[in-house]
Amino acid sequence: MTETADIIVIGGGIAGISAAAELAADARVLVLEAEAQMGYHSTGRSAAVYIRNYGNAVLRAINAVSEPTLTQPEGISDHSLLSPRGELLIASEDEMPQLDAYAAGATGLDRLTGAECTEIVPILRPEPIAGALYESSAQSIDVDRMLQGYARLLKARGGQIVTGSRVSSISRQDGVWRIDVGGTHYEAPTIINASGAWADEVATLAGVRRMGLQPMRRSAALLRLSDEYDVESWPLFATVAETWYAKPDAGRLMVSPADEDPVDPHDAWADDMVLAEGLDRYEQAVTVPVTRVEHSWAGLRTFAPDRTPVVGYAPDADGFFWLAGQGGYGVQTAPALAQTVAALITGRSSELAPATLSALAPNRFFND
Repeated sequence: MTETADIIVIGGGIAGISAAAELAADARVLVLEAEAQMGYHSTGRSAAVYIRNYGNAVLRAINAVSEPTLTQPEGISDHSLLSPRGELLIASEDEMPQLDAYAAGATGLDRLTGAECTEIVPILRPEPIAGALYESSAQSIDVDRMLQGYARLLKARGGQIVTGSRVSSISRQDGVWRIDVGGTHYEAPTIINASGAWADEVATLAGVRRMGLQPMRRSAALLRLSDEYDVESWPLFATVAETWYAKPDAGRLMVSPADEDPVDPHDAWADDMVLAEGLDRYEQAVTVPVTRVEHSWAGLRTFAPDRTPVVGYAPDADGFFWLAGQGGYGVQTAPALAQTVAALITGRSSELAPATLSALAPNRFFND
């Protein structure tokens, strides 16, 4: 059996589903997801905070374009996908140059002392804090509502999502891509590679040059603090050097060692030693010891060599479109990148500046 579409998206995380929903307004779109559910890997394991100043200059430009959709998600949700959170970055004396570099070119930041930090997060030790930055506009993202909202929009526009569909082969003949999934075949003139940590593997299946994408494991643990602390009122708080971070999560505290260990694509799990070392770094910064971990997990954050997403047509294969390398920014950049994908494929103008689009283009790695 062969099913046809105008565009096939490989990958049912937030990147693939949001791009498919945008494209479905103008084309017949089908999403193939290898797992039994959407967003099983990185999307479902994200810390999910919108931080406008997070990432390099290219990512900050993308973040800004995403914000209106996150705030007023017309067609996706009947109210904002964001809720107040805030972000507090602390620095030791040795880390002050990193704090100053983060502040450079950023907007909406307040400088705080160690004592002022403890007024916001009372378990922090003020003595090691030489300086801090507070971004009050940082907000939590309701990832599940966002993913489900884009999926509903996609289906309302006639698009399809087929889960449990791991791609086994990809070929191109007579201007059409043919994708095999078990005994089912799918065909479309355009395919979008939104397969996250597996994006280079998908490219190899299609005979397309790899981008040098590297999945990185990021672990996390859920801790319960005493009821005397109003954890939910705290911001995300972290060291500016990203040696650990902590975020309120339904009355508990999610703590991550902020690890970035290179790994092969797989269903990630937390490394006990990495987690223990990260929790020790966190424990040195706070007054409350870690007594018990309620739950731990890990996800994969996939980066291109320059840590900027790869978005655009492959220069070495007609009809093969890259949407990969979102690193740790994929949820908050999804609305802007989905709009960008639709603009590049349909020929409409993009909200991103030409310089930003150029910085995303796959051909930036083709210098030989």
